[in-house]
Parts: sequence; C-alpha cells; structure tokens
Amino acid sequence: MNKSEAGPRGQNALFFCVSLNPAIDTRLVLDEFQVGRVNRVSEVHRTPGGKAAHVAMALQGLGANPRWIGFAGGATGNELIEGLRRLKIEAVSVPTVQCTRVNLEIVDTRATVTEILEPGGTIAQSEWCEFQKTCANEFQRIASKKIVLISGSQPPGVPAEASAVLLKLAQASGCLAFLDTSGSPLGEALAAGPDFVKINREEERSVTGIVVNDPLSAGEAVRKLLGCGAKSAAISLGDRGIVGIRQHDEPAVHVWTAPLRAKSTVGCGDSALAGFAFATAAGLPFERSLALAVACGAANCLAPLPARIKKEDVSRFEPSVRVERVMKKETAR
Repeated sequence: MNKSEAGPRGQNALFFCVSLNPAIDTRLVLDEFQVGRVNRVSEVHRTPGGKAAHVAMALQGLGANPRWIGFAGGATGNELIEGLRRLKIEAVSVPTVQCTRVNLEIVDTRATVTEILEPGGTIAQSEWCEFQKTCANEFQRIASKKIVLISGSQPPGVPAEASAVLLKLAQASGCLAFLDTSGSPLGEALAAGPDFVKINREEERSVTGIVVNDPLSAGEAVRKLLGCGAKSAAISLGDRGIVGIRQHDEPAVHVWTAPLRAKSTVGCGDSALAGFAFATAAGLPFERSLALAVACGAANCLAPLPARIKKEDVSRFEPSVRVERVMKKETAR
C-alpha cells in the first residue's frame, strides 16, 4: 500500500477509542520468572492500558489523532489520563468513585509472558448513565468519516448489553462501529449489528462453539459471527494471521505474514484493529484493510511497549503480507 492511499484520508478521520474497563499496565522485565521464588526485576514500565488505549496508541503511530473515551477513578485514574496526554492522545474521561484497575505483565528473556488482570472497580448506575451521555455527545462531532472502536472487557456494575448500547449510539450518530470484546457482552453486541468485529479464536468459541485450529475452521467461525449479526468480521489466528469475511455472500480470506520472534505479543490484536480502522477510513477495500491490520500486528512485535508501533515498521512489513481465499478441501473420491 502506498502512503498516498492510506495517509491523508485515514489521518483526517475521527477515531473514538472507547474503554469501559481501562487500566494502568505495569510491565516487569526480568531474566527468568520463577513461581514461588523471589524474582528480581531489571525494568519496570507503567503505562496507560486496556485494549482501547492500545488501539489509540497504534492509531497515533499510523498518523491519526484518536480520541480516547473511558472511565477513570482515583490516583490510578489520574495517572492513566496524564499518561495518555503525555502521549498526546486526547482523553475524555468519566470520573468514578472506585479506582482504575492495575494490570500486571511479567516478561522474561525466554519471551515468556505472564499476565495478571484485575477485574476493575464496580461502576455505579449514575456513572454508567454519564458515560452514555458523554459518548453520545462525542459521537455527534462533525466529520466526513467517523469510526467508533469499542474494545476490551467490561467492569462490574456495567450491564452485559453496554457495548451493544454504545454501538447503537455510534451508528445513530453516523459512525461506523467496530467491536473487540468477549463473553456475554460479545453476544449482546453482535445482535446489535456492529459494522466490523475482530476477535481471537479463544473469544469466538464462547459465541460460535467452533474450535478454530486452521484458516478453514476460522472461516466457518467468522461466517457464524455474521449469522449472529455482525456486518463483517475477522478472527485472529495469532502468528498465523487473520481470517475475515466482508459480507455474507463473499468468501473468507486468509491474510498473513511470516511469524516473528516477539518480546511480547500484548497489543498485537489491538494494533491490528487500529490498522483495519485506519485503512477503512482511507477508503481501502476489505482485503487491503486486513493486510494493513496484519502489518500493524507484525510491527507491534518490534515495539518496545504494547501498541507503540512505528509507521516505518508497518511499511516494511506490508510488501510481505499475503492474501488468499480460504477454499474448502475436496473430499477424496
């Protein structure tokens, strides 16, 4: 993809990265993590976290100016907002009584990553009502192309249909609504008709019941997501790329590049979603958008922290991205 194709038009779009359950991410780097033993850490990084924050960071790396919308409470909430602003990401926060959660990521030199994720503080009904009003106001901003990306888990106190509610608010304001969540919120949101859903093979199983282990089974699962209400969808296969379908009557496509040795794969899926959104805003076709998504996921493997992708790394991977249709194997006669 040439810079003139995805550049200016993608940069001028409005991207809203919506986070119901943001976090402070603490990354600990050490030589070898040993369970039940004293572990000495060589590096500590505390950064804004949650999937929506990662999507915003990746969009910024591509040259966009995303707006992050999320809950924030207590000292950790203040740290989260300040961290986003230091990264020059515009943040619109809804205050909460309970503190923003802290997630832990332990990375050792063997490229083993252990994640420990807090559930998040309970959201009061009044805070959820304020969040809906804030989103509705933000989504009504004037722009020729607007994309709302709702990603991540939901904290206690927020109804299971919260993502579906936000999705409908987005579409009512003329925005495309993209989704990356899991569990019962995913099922509720699919029924609301998201414009695009990007999830991994673990997340899809709770909705489709299909065990995904190759591009063919991924294609079957994606088609089931469309049957549940998604207008288009894709499932990530980790280092084996992405399988997606643009709409019901079209074939599944498998998009991938050569696997990389990553220090941590945290943020790869979020970077991929950002790449897809950026390409969509630029008016690129579905397959080309998936190709940019894969290139962004690969670029994340080189990033020093989750989703801190660089445009030059993305451009480097793009020529190696392969796209092919997923064909059913013929049975032997």
